[in-house]
Amino acid sequence: MKGVCVMGRNEFARAVAERSGLSREEAADLTRAVLEALAGQLSNGEARRLAMEFPDSVAEPWPLSAKYRSGAHPVPVEEFVRRVSGRTGLTADETRTGTGAVLEVLRERLGVDGYGHLVGQLPAAYVELAQSAS
Repeated sequence: MKGVCVMGRNEFARAVAERSGLSREEAADLTRAVLEALAGQLSNGEARRLAMEFPDSVAEPWPLSAKYRSGAHPVPVEEFVRRVSGRTGLTADETRTGTGAVLEVLRERLGVDGYGHLVGQLPAAYVELAQSAS
């Protein structure tokens, strides 16, 4: 994406940790789980666009489950939080706060257009989750 600031996984996790109150290790694990889970909900093109935003291994091994789909397949935010919580071992509250922080950092880094493309494929509750982290 043109004119967008690209950040590596350490910077991204640090920004998530600062906003969420999680440790950097927890924030790194959560960030990876959230990005992978988001990629699985997005259209193939949007999932690939998101993966290209990360120059290092944040996105490298993503199992882009949207690979063979053309459209988005979003899940309700509560189900999303439950799945990510199960993967990370964080509580639902920690996961909700951390997911909001990940979305907030994405909003800052992707810019208005890029973030709009991303959240345009998700239920409105995801936008509210990011706003609650601000």
